[in-house]
Amino acid sequence: MSTILIREGFVLTMNDERELLEPGYVLVEGDRIAEVGSWPPVEGEERLLARADRIVEARGMAVIPGLINSHTHLFQTFLRGVSDEYRLFDWLRQVIWPGSLAMEEEDFYLAAMIGCVENLKSGATTVMDHHYIHTFEGNTDGVLRAMRESGIRGYLARGGVDLSYEERLREDEETIFRRTDEALDRWDGEAGGRLRIALGPLNLYGCSREFLERAARFSRERGLIAHIHVAETSGQIENTLERFGLRNLELVEAVGLLGPSTQVVHGIWLSDRELELIRDAGASVIHCPVSNMYLASGVARVPEMLESGINVALGTDGPGSNNCQDNLEVLKFAACLHKLDRMDSTLLPPMQVLELGTRGGAKALGRDGDLGQLAPGMKADIAVVDLQKAHIAPLHRVSSALVYNANGNDVHTVLVDGQIVVNGGACTLVDEAEIIRRAQSRVDRLRSRLAAAYPAYAQRS
Repeated sequence: MSTILIREGFVLTMNDERELLEPGYVLVEGDRIAEVGSWPPVEGEERLLARADRIVEARGMAVIPGLINSHTHLFQTFLRGVSDEYRLFDWLRQVIWPGSLAMEEEDFYLAAMIGCVENLKSGATTVMDHHYIHTFEGNTDGVLRAMRESGIRGYLARGGVDLSYEERLREDEETIFRRTDEALDRWDGEAGGRLRIALGPLNLYGCSREFLERAARFSRERGLIAHIHVAETSGQIENTLERFGLRNLELVEAVGLLGPSTQVVHGIWLSDRELELIRDAGASVIHCPVSNMYLASGVARVPEMLESGINVALGTDGPGSNNCQDNLEVLKFAACLHKLDRMDSTLLPPMQVLELGTRGGAKALGRDGDLGQLAPGMKADIAVVDLQKAHIAPLHRVSSALVYNANGNDVHTVLVDGQIVVNGGACTLVDEAEIIRRAQSRVDRLRSRLAAAYPAYAQRS
């Protein structure tokens, strides 16, 4: 069990008092935080220096809980930037569906590995991957292998649809639940508990009511998070009203899928009554501001959600509609989007935005007892961000610098479970150059196969 001392940084604890230690230290023993305090400690430095196997010098850097990326689709790193000018359903038909169907088994591992690396290097220690492409039996294993090898804390929501708009992505109920059980048996709790499986019915317009009801029973019986796209566009509301006479969230509640372990992804087009249902159920909303802007899907009612007591977490969404996985960038977009939408510059101050990216994500996972803050006994998932950059310094407020100035390139050191997985801005467990080389070769092949049928894949400028 190694001991790591992170010293002399701006330690933004995100504890109940939102305490900033300036400067401060964090002492890590094994996979847990042992101590957090001001630097130098009252009893002197010698005790801590004698205990430390390794020292991270964090002078001029922010030390924060690892950010939690609460929604993405890692396979889409292979599809980012194919085209940026489509509406949601055209984007699906012309970019995402053909691209994902052309991907081969090895591609899912490489795409996920790049996504894990990018998440880690932008300060995210935990990622929730909504994985719904099952064209090869090994796709899911490839994503989970990438999570294990990169060192990230990974949740995989095993997605599926039984009425898919793209029939080649459709699966029957038996296959979906059998393979989810197989993933649970093989992967849940692996890598010292870093890897977890969730249930991810993809959306409401691609699923039958019977499937959703079974998904509700399945998730309850196995104690799983239920992670599902809800009310992303106004057209999705029309779909469930026509089919069931219910709005999106009303359907989620009617089939028994709404509860404390439910993660409502996007939740843009929700009524007052639907917000009440979410609040009363203790469910969480996963807000993906960059994706919602990119696809012009709409603006989620995040200020109202927060005012009513709904837990909100942040996600990048997939690289196909972002197009990156920069979790620090998401903080700024979240703040600016709602200020503009409500024409109120007082909304979402920096500390509140940081709460969404840390404690909000931890609560959505049911992990607010050991993730999302820097305190003794918490998991040692930590990001150290260099603030001594020309686009950040000089400093007035650390929280403001993190939300409005910093980006993923400023992340210096990242720990997950007490292991240093990013050091000096580079991943320690992954040969990034080799992974990128292999991925580009595979993407070039994918483009050549699709260019004749799909104009987006032929375009280079």
